[in-house]
Amino acid sequence: MRPGSRQRSILLAWAITAVMATASIATDARCMEVLQRAMESKNPETRKQAVIALSLASSDGRLFDQLEQMLQDKDVEVRQAVVASLEEVRTKSAASALHTALEDEVPEVSFAAAKILWARRDPAGKAALLAVLAGESKTSSIFLSKQKREALRMMHTPRTTFLFALRQGVGFAPVPGLGEGIASMQGILTDSGVSGRATAALLLGADRTTATVEALKDALKDGDPSVRAAAVHSLSLRNDGALKPLLASMLEDSKETVRLRAAAGYLRLSAIEVKDRARKRSATPSPSPNPRTKK
Repeated sequence: MRPGSRQRSILLAWAITAVMATASIATDARCMEVLQRAMESKNPETRKQAVIALSLASSDGRLFDQLEQMLQDKDVEVRQAVVASLEEVRTKSAASALHTALEDEVPEVSFAAAKILWARRDPAGKAALLAVLAGESKTSSIFLSKQKREALRMMHTPRTTFLFALRQGVGFAPVPGLGEGIASMQGILTDSGVSGRATAALLLGADRTTATVEALKDALKDGDPSVRAAAVHSLSLRNDGALKPLLASMLEDSKETVRLRAAAGYLRLSAIEVKDRARKRSATPSPSPNPRTKK
């Protein structure tokens, strides 16, 4: 190759890289806007779906700060969704938010926070559950209520047992600073209209074979929105930046549950790319000083 041709090829490669980077930044901004708008919606179901979707995204940044603030949301189900999304986040601010949820006036919210804090061996969680235990025989317990007893009973229902088993068995490798998508998964499975195909998409998500990846890609075109949402969920958790264009295309989906997961999943993959670049930079050795250079 002639020197001039080689130089033009290098310049062309740089130009293509720059265009792709610009497009990615623009899509990041759009995903942020989609989620932000949903979190500020007047419709509580839309706010709830946004919170659930954020369990797929990074636990850093403005959106996650707003997630914690949504523990003050007037809708109970939104606050419950916030607690579920905070379950897998191991930061001081998340722990502080769970302590706030522990004081929620609605038992379902405070009890959910208590279980998470107990699992983290937080003394506040232990104290709350001891109060529940005491309340089984002491009706004067201020922590236990009819709703809390109902929440305790629900821990043993087949649906909850199935969710727990699925959570333990999906096999996704956790990434520091990123959610594991538990709230997103539960949101799909607890939908009364969820199909067997959607459940299969979730169960197959951790399988790394080419056939499974292609099947999940095909599922993005499925007529059932629960299947599309499950496919977006599983593809997001593969942590593969090459899948970003597919998730970007799902921002146009007709169903909010799909769009919001696609936005959160796209931001997740962008965050992973940033972490990878930073790691590569830190791993690159500094050039050795020229021994001939005089000090």
